[in-house]
Amino acid sequence: MASPSLAAAAASPLMSLDPSPNASRPAAAAASALRKRPVLLLDQRPHPSTPTPQPPLDSSSGPNHLSAAAAAAAGVTLPARRKKGHTSSASRPRWQTALSVAAKNAVLLAVLLYVGDLAWRWAHPAPPSPVDQAALAGYDARVADVGASLARAFRMLQVQLEAVDRKIDGEVGAARGELAALLEEKRLDLEGQLKRLDARTDELNDVLGGLKRMEFLRKDEFEKFWNEVKESLGSGSGTEVDLEQVRALAREIVMREIEKHAADGIGRVDYAVASAGGKVVRHSEAYDAGKRGSILSAFRGGDNANSEKMLQPSFGEPGQCFPLQGSNGFVEIKLREGIIPDAITLEHVSKDVAYDMSTAPKDCRVSGWYQEAHNEAYSGHAASAEMSVLTEFTYDLEKKNVQTFDVTAPDVGIINMVRLDFTSNHGSSALTCIYRIRVHGHEPVSPGITVLQS
Repeated sequence: MASPSLAAAAASPLMSLDPSPNASRPAAAAASALRKRPVLLLDQRPHPSTPTPQPPLDSSSGPNHLSAAAAAAAGVTLPARRKKGHTSSASRPRWQTALSVAAKNAVLLAVLLYVGDLAWRWAHPAPPSPVDQAALAGYDARVADVGASLARAFRMLQVQLEAVDRKIDGEVGAARGELAALLEEKRLDLEGQLKRLDARTDELNDVLGGLKRMEFLRKDEFEKFWNEVKESLGSGSGTEVDLEQVRALAREIVMREIEKHAADGIGRVDYAVASAGGKVVRHSEAYDAGKRGSILSAFRGGDNANSEKMLQPSFGEPGQCFPLQGSNGFVEIKLREGIIPDAITLEHVSKDVAYDMSTAPKDCRVSGWYQEAHNEAYSGHAASAEMSVLTEFTYDLEKKNVQTFDVTAPDVGIINMVRLDFTSNHGSSALTCIYRIRVHGHEPVSPGITVLQS
């Protein structure tokens, strides 16, 4: 409730200090506005002990300043002039303003307290809390359990990986073994085919060499043959040749060569065959010769009947050979007559019917010379009085059993003695079997050959 003094002051007319006639109009308007709306007026009179200073009046401020001063002197609060677009804070109640100020102060106080608490905690950190041994032990136990479980899982995984590795290694090893076996089988098959091809190649080379060395028709034989053809065709059509007669003569010649080849297996003359005068002069110690005779007799020839087997056809029968002691030895052969050698043939039993091929000779050397007799001499050709090596060869078990080796020494003269030395065999240390030795060549055709009688 307003005091009577404030009400009386509000009801009394306002006095204007402005001498101008228009100075009282704003004050009257303000007083009428205050009377139109109710305003809660507080007793704002100063305390008697504190005199209220009066602001000096300035006539230069205009009517508005005078009316504001008059209202202040009368104890009336005039509303401030509002700016366009803004609401004046004087329109709010005082209690709201006080509440807002109190709230702002409280917020500021709370912020200051929070900052102070943070600074205090930063300056004075809290002491570490005591360690809970039981909790730590439980944590260690859990960590140990996790480590044990991980270790078990790792071991199980490692066992599984090892099992998988062993399985893979087994399968790979089996596949590798099968592949190696297959490759080995293919290799052996290929080697066998290559060996058979080599054997056939050697056979073909032997046949071609034999064909080159063989004189089916010499010049005189061809002239004789042609004369026979002309004589057979002379009573007919003169110079015309009957093709059927030529075919018949050619067939006859071929049949004679076939019979010649089938007679001794290779179709070449053997000058060492026993039935034609060849003989074994001496040989190394025969197998078990000590039980049948003296060592001297064995060295000088031993049992001549048995040693002659080396110069006779064996007909491919196993055991029909002459055995010599050990894996090396020699045989000396006197030919039926002096010849110019072309080749040496060494024969062993066929591996298809043999019981043991280890007794076959392997590395051999053939030498020849001429041993002059007291009743003959060669004047047309130089006789080889000194022993010279004719050829060296290796008897191969993978080839056919009858193998012919050409004489490789150049300019070989006339010989009538041949020596076969074998330095090894195909595995037997007890004995070496010689089935047959053949010596091929041709007789000297020079007219200068003379035989001197004693």
